[in-house]
Amino acid sequence: QVQLVESGGSLVQPGGSLRLSCTASGSIFNMVTMGWYRQAPGKQREWVAIITDDGDTNYEDSVKGRFTISRDNARTTIYLQMNSLTPDDTAVYYCHFKNTWNTNYWGRGTQVTVSS
Repeated sequence: QVQLVESGGSLVQPGGSLRLSCTASGSIFNMVTMGWYRQAPGKQREWVAIITDDGDTNYEDSVKGRFTISRDNARTTIYLQMNSLTPDDTAVYYCHFKNTWNTNYWGRGTQVTVSS
């Protein structure tokens, strides 16, 4: 029984910044990766960023240098700091956890709209 809830999505202007949060509850253990995906209307869901249990991070090429993924000390919340946002970043952003047994957990998503 794992629940992931995203928050922080909103309408922002190009060049602006936004910080997304994902809070997990339930049986949170043996999670090997935690991260963010996004899906724009009419597009496939794509990977954005991940952080491992050891704290290693990786990013999709288009967000490198602009986005930063992090987690709290309790490892129940992850964040996505997004800077220098462009309209191409407009999408529903989904939180994702994956455990040792290859079980995937998804949040319901939070809308990020980058527009003037």
